[in-house]
Amino acid sequence: MSSIATAALKPKRSHSRWSDSVLLVVVLLGLWQIASSLLGADVLPGPWLTFVKLNSILRDDDFPENLRITAVAFALGFAISCVGGVCLGLVLGARRLAGDVMEPILMALYAIPKITLYPVVLLMFGLGLYAKVTFGVIHGIIPITVFTTGAVRNMRPVFGRTARACRLSPVAYARYVLLPAAVPEVLAGLRIGFSLTLLGTLIGEMFASQSGIGHMLMIAMGRNDTQTIMALAILLFVFATVVNLMLLKWHQILSKSG
Repeated sequence: MSSIATAALKPKRSHSRWSDSVLLVVVLLGLWQIASSLLGADVLPGPWLTFVKLNSILRDDDFPENLRITAVAFALGFAISCVGGVCLGLVLGARRLAGDVMEPILMALYAIPKITLYPVVLLMFGLGLYAKVTFGVIHGIIPITVFTTGAVRNMRPVFGRTARACRLSPVAYARYVLLPAAVPEVLAGLRIGFSLTLLGTLIGEMFASQSGIGHMLMIAMGRNDTQTIMALAILLFVFATVVNLMLLKWHQILSKSG
């Protein structure tokens, strides 16, 4: 009987979530329109003007190339942040002394405004792909490292004792014990790392590139083109929201299965 009741409640919960989501979107659009009316369309374009401008941008012949350039830089930056952050986090989590020494250093480095590193990155990599990737990595890798380190430290001690009893090598220990046990919390770090890597990539394009969506934003800011700024901001917001919802769903599934 309990399973039947649970099955009957699932459609209602799903319908309630969709209703809440639609209501939230409607409320946000309403508040946006009110703010636009109060401030003026020149300061804050309303939803209709923004979506019309976004449609015009998407139809522009130069947009696919700018999108491709940003996507390549972001994908490389996020991949490096994920691999580097997870591997470093596993090592620092397993080696508590190293973690205790490195964690304050990482947090201090993360507190530094990344834009101050712009001259250094520019001198090292010049204008182009590598500078944008570097900006993305220095924004995203530290949160992923910190979350992974915390996940490994919170792992049940019995896992470590079992691995030592089985005489697993460090690589096998990381692959078969540490990583599976830490995956749910690592995904939480990946969600934050995703958003920050995207932010870093766009900052890199704004200051160290001659193409890409970040460069389009920089040109729009120089021209005080608020419609283009809002249209690109909405595009990035939708992309980041969709990916974060997918990662959140994956996180929830792994948490329940664990």
